[in-house]
Amino acid sequence: MIQALILLTMGLPWLGGLAVWLTTNKHPRAQHTLAVVFAVATGSAALLLLPYASATPAIVIPLGGLFGDLTFTPDGLSVFLAIIATVVGSLAVIFSVNYMHGDKQLGRYYELVLLFIGAMAGLALTGSLLFLFVFWEVTAFCSFALIAFNNDDPKAVAGGIKALIITSLGGVGLLSGALIIYAQTGSYQIAAFLERAETLPKEVLALVAFGFLIAAAAKSAQFPFQTWLPDAMEAPTPVSALIHAATMVNAGVYLLARFFPAFEGVAGWTTAVMIVGLLSALLAGLMALVATDLKRALAYSTVSQLGYMVYAIGAGGVYASQFHLLSHAVFKALLFLAAGAVIHGVGTRDMRQMGGLGSRMPFTRTVFVIGALALAGIPIFNGFWSKELILEAGLHEGSLWAYGVAFFCAGLTALYTLRMVYLVFFGKPRSHLHAHDAQPAMKVSLGLLALGSVTTWLLAGPLSELLKSTLPFHEFHELRTGGMIQEVITQPATLAALAVIVAGGLLWWQRQRLTGLTRMLQGLARMATNSFGFEAINRGVIRVTQSTAEALRVTQTGLLSWNVAGIAIGLIVVLILLAWGK
Repeated sequence: MIQALILLTMGLPWLGGLAVWLTTNKHPRAQHTLAVVFAVATGSAALLLLPYASATPAIVIPLGGLFGDLTFTPDGLSVFLAIIATVVGSLAVIFSVNYMHGDKQLGRYYELVLLFIGAMAGLALTGSLLFLFVFWEVTAFCSFALIAFNNDDPKAVAGGIKALIITSLGGVGLLSGALIIYAQTGSYQIAAFLERAETLPKEVLALVAFGFLIAAAAKSAQFPFQTWLPDAMEAPTPVSALIHAATMVNAGVYLLARFFPAFEGVAGWTTAVMIVGLLSALLAGLMALVATDLKRALAYSTVSQLGYMVYAIGAGGVYASQFHLLSHAVFKALLFLAAGAVIHGVGTRDMRQMGGLGSRMPFTRTVFVIGALALAGIPIFNGFWSKELILEAGLHEGSLWAYGVAFFCAGLTALYTLRMVYLVFFGKPRSHLHAHDAQPAMKVSLGLLALGSVTTWLLAGPLSELLKSTLPFHEFHELRTGGMIQEVITQPATLAALAVIVAGGLLWWQRQRLTGLTRMLQGLARMATNSFGFEAINRGVIRVTQSTAEALRVTQTGLLSWNVAGIAIGLIVVLILLAWGK
């Protein structure tokens, strides 16, 4: 049974993509229906994996040679991430029924979305480092193709290329680490490496640890690779929700959490992880505060919230990071899809042209506010509980200075969140925009995500038990939902965190009286608007990569005989290596 469920979780979305392709764009209603059916079935299969969660590989396919065994292990961390990818992904697909209505390239859209969901499920469930890398790169391809989906838009194409290059640079760190592990242990199996990590030479383990940190930072858009994610906003909004909440960016956080037991003893690694997370949270929070594009503001918010998760892992709070990953997946998918309903209704992403939309879009306003309250960390919403656990982990296990930065970022989050809500839904209209509320399929996804933003914190205990019982190399303290509630509400740090959140909200509320302070901070605002110079650095990296690729074009002669000879020689070399590896 467990083997069938794993194969269905990974295979159903790929079969769905094939079915949509065979249907052709002449039958859009059938394409919508097929995509929804396969996506919902995939999410259901992933949920059915929960009772079978185990640290024992459920599928082992011996490939031999350099490839080793292809394994799939449904432990708590794998099943947890697969459920997020497939369930939130299915809600994005349902939302797409209205959002993508009338699109001429509907088949290509659903094919890529379903391939993306299946690849993310495979990334989560595989127990092989080599095949984790393969799925890692498939998600990179899908993100590139979906960001550049509107391929007649130069900004969309540029955003897709940028995402592909930066995340592929991170992929080099993952592949290098995987090959080093194989050279040292003779196996690609993740469990085998975690078991034997302490026996590796310190310098070798450090090389792998920092290579994986680079891979995670690039994939999750963390410092200094954070600039690709805002440019990914040129994709259709359901894709933005998919990337930010369900798939792509979660992979980096997953990588750090998965290998934490192996790397926590590496000199300087946990400190580096905390610094990367805190710089991401702080810089992205400041950029969200000055953003005028609704989707870009949410993108900066994603970078900042992922920074919290990375910081938590560096502080030893692996459980807190994963609990916040769950909360964030729900409320950020809600915010992005609600933003999509706004953009679909008014035809612009510029918040400076909005204002007063709440009265004309009451349902969208309500669910967006619910997501915003969860993002800001207001009780009783899910973001409050998980963010408090992160702050507590940082206070008790990390450095005091790091906790101070995270503490400040909590207030900053409340400030930019209130600004975003006010600019879109409240105040006087700043331009004459036609507006209509969310359509029926949109309301289904938004309503379920809004419900999740209020209730998923109740899963704190079950998630703790799931991870504790199936991850033998990690150390988790038993945590029940009732115990978490008591722990959070009795901590003095919780009151302090709530106070700084309230202070952040008051700063926006009293902004008219703080014009002097605003003028003093104009220089910082200009720096934030210009991505603190990192945009220029990333553009330079992309130019160098593209120039190198252009230079290598001379190797493509265009002569069929030479191309065939090259393929044949390459095949012979691979066969020799495989035979040698046996």
